Amino acid sequence: MHAYRSHSCAALTAAETGQRVRLSGWVHRVRDHGGVLFIDLRDHYGMTQILCDADSAAFADVEKVRSEWCIRIDGEVKARGEGLVNPKIPTGEVEVYIREIEVLGAAAELPLIVFGDQEYPEETRLKYRYLDLRREAMQANMILRSDVVASIRRRMWDMNFREYQTPIITASSPEGARDFLVPSRQHPGKFYALPQAPQQFKQLIMVSGFDKYFQIAPCFRDEDPRADRSPTDFYQLDIEMSFVTQQDVFDTIQPVLTGIFEEFGGGRRVDQEWAQISYADAALWYGSDKPDLRNPIKMQVVSEHFAGSGFAIFAKLLEQEGTEIRAIPAKSGGSRKFCDRMNAFAQKEGLPGMGYIFWRKQSADSIAQEQGISVKEVNAKVKAGEIVLGDEAAGPLAKNIGPERTEAIRVQLGLEVGDAAFFLGGKPDAFEAVAGRARVEIGNQLGLTDKDRFAFAWIVDFPIYERDSETGKVDFEHNPFSMPQGGMDALQGDPLKVLGYQYDLACNGYELVSGAIRNHVPEIMFKAFEIAGYDEGEVRKRFGALVNAFQYGAPPHGGCAAGIDRIVMLLADEANIREVIMFPMNQRAEDLMMNAPSEVMSDQMMELGLRVIPQD
Repeated sequence: MHAYRSHSCAALTAAETGQRVRLSGWVHRVRDHGGVLFIDLRDHYGMTQILCDADSAAFADVEKVRSEWCIRIDGEVKARGEGLVNPKIPTGEVEVYIREIEVLGAAAELPLIVFGDQEYPEETRLKYRYLDLRREAMQANMILRSDVVASIRRRMWDMNFREYQTPIITASSPEGARDFLVPSRQHPGKFYALPQAPQQFKQLIMVSGFDKYFQIAPCFRDEDPRADRSPTDFYQLDIEMSFVTQQDVFDTIQPVLTGIFEEFGGGRRVDQEWAQISYADAALWYGSDKPDLRNPIKMQVVSEHFAGSGFAIFAKLLEQEGTEIRAIPAKSGGSRKFCDRMNAFAQKEGLPGMGYIFWRKQSADSIAQEQGISVKEVNAKVKAGEIVLGDEAAGPLAKNIGPERTEAIRVQLGLEVGDAAFFLGGKPDAFEAVAGRARVEIGNQLGLTDKDRFAFAWIVDFPIYERDSETGKVDFEHNPFSMPQGGMDALQGDPLKVLGYQYDLACNGYELVSGAIRNHVPEIMFKAFEIAGYDEGEVRKRFGALVNAFQYGAPPHGGCAAGIDRIVMLLADEANIREVIMFPMNQRAEDLMMNAPSEVMSDQMMELGLRVIPQD
């Protein structure tokens, strides 16, 4: 018999009844039933119930074991009695009577309990990650991640892509985030960098004549953490292709991701038709360039209904250049109670509140106030047919702008009695993000968002440039390596109107993919950077390898990168990316388990020619 196990803890069935077996694993929990000890023994594959009573020679040793001890047992497989079968586990028809036990690894007092669903502070979970990972949910998440990566690789190979590895130590390159720098011992005073992405290398692979490339690539960025972003490193499905258009890239990645979400999405619906929405429309309709399309709410501009109206705040606002009023329609939100809740939400976002209108059936109270009579008189007139209760718009805005304007708003937004609309105004850059969050909140609170679905949309037509509001300087808004739509001709006019062949894929409110058709023509590249204030010398200094390579017959090429961590986070239905990373950093970019970052020995610093300057 094998030294540690003849079967895994998920393998025994009624067919093995009467056999002598050997199992190894962790003590999940112990139950003492008056002289009979039951232990749930767990390994990576599953659980088996083992038991021991006073007739067993091993009983005294079994009494000593505690949760999370690692043990080996020899015993006999027995069928469970009628009514004692556990249909929830594969081994639920049997149990193993212990004849012999060996403690392979005793456990000290546990800082967190593996059994059950107890909640522990994240700091505790990350410090003792090896215990946290023993929990069933975490095991499932890591298996899911591994299976997703394996499936992605198979799908890419099936589409005639080959995987090539790119360097982990390279040159520092300004690509939008901070580099992690690595000092060079052999070249004092000089530094390597960990790659933020294989961006330049994969483009050079295309110049080298390889038609299709992919890689499950590690990327390193010194970023501020968020719930959906690691502060240090992450993995992405990196893709590049030669002789392709933007649509070719879409047609390549869509079946891969559709298949992954169908395979691992737990039966949730996966959109088959992926919309293509311009960046400008996404900002207008959703207040975000990564909209959650499971929420059907689409915002609209309603400035014309407030211009010159009796609502002075919006009317005066619209007299200023570049301002507008947007409405967030809220189907089924037509109650004062809900409108008050959304006002409270707006105040938490730092606004004084949100204007609103809701539509309802006229009440006796409102008619009484309007006509200056009592509610009793109104009810009598209603009964006599002298007054017919109709529909009305309610709320402070409705009173200020009057019935004609409120009716025009209702018609434009397609609303009915029982619905509401919320309004924000100003310069779009100042309120779009808040409007987007309000849209999400309304969709969630009213149950409008379809939680049983993966909804995808390509966001396209990103502007290449933006103007700094303080300095007035034109700079790149997005990827500087994107080909401008229209090529060199597009760069001759207003730079703020130049759009790039750049695209993101949004899914359920997260950015999953980002990519572009690359600017592979040196003259166009130099002109694009010149507009942003970088002369040819600076471009050659920063991106010398690309510029030099493009002078030797560069093919048109493009690609994208899909975030593995975010894909798995969505599939696992987790809200925090750290739940699907084996050994993540905390919010302060610290590894509490390995105690990183840490100070290094002085002789190491001397060898590298470095010293730490104390911070005041």
